[in-house]
Amino acid sequence: MYEGVVQDLIDELGRLPGVGPKSAQRIAFHLLQADRADVQRLSEVLAVVKDKVRFCDLCFNVSEDTLCRICGDSRRSVSLICVVEEPKDIMAMERTREFRGRYHVLGGAISPIDGIGPDDLRITELMRRLGAEPIEEVIIATNPNLNGEATATYLSRLLSPLGMPVSRLASGLPVGGDLEYADEVTLGRAFEGRRLIGG
Repeated sequence: MYEGVVQDLIDELGRLPGVGPKSAQRIAFHLLQADRADVQRLSEVLAVVKDKVRFCDLCFNVSEDTLCRICGDSRRSVSLICVVEEPKDIMAMERTREFRGRYHVLGGAISPIDGIGPDDLRITELMRRLGAEPIEEVIIATNPNLNGEATATYLSRLLSPLGMPVSRLASGLPVGGDLEYADEVTLGRAFEGRRLIGG
């Protein structure tokens, strides 16, 4: 345990996802040794992000405008929608250069252990989009882990009565992994080999 504000800094850094106590301590001491200008720049960027960045009104990707750059791009197909868990998954998909449609960000995955059910995700907004937009196929690209699979199964059952094709990314993605860490080739093959699910 350190004194006062140093321990406060370590505690706050430790609350970040993926940052354990030792990493929080290393980051804290890096910041303490960094030039004041570097720390000031980081502080200013954090403040600007909180002030300017919001979620796209249509797909819930991060954006500085009412629509993100993907939803605002007239060259993107309006007939394909790819459903992902988080905005970071969109960037992983975009690196493949395989998908030219639009996205829908759920804001997580169904996780009974964490108390996250379908009502906690942006599924109602997805259904609203499917009723209002000329969607011809829904691609479910949730993470290939237990929660992602549960979410995909729930969505496929919910969407099957609509009569539109619902597909899931093909194998090639490691079970238990996150899309964020998959390489472009693996994700590209998963897109090419996607399969229909549900009725």
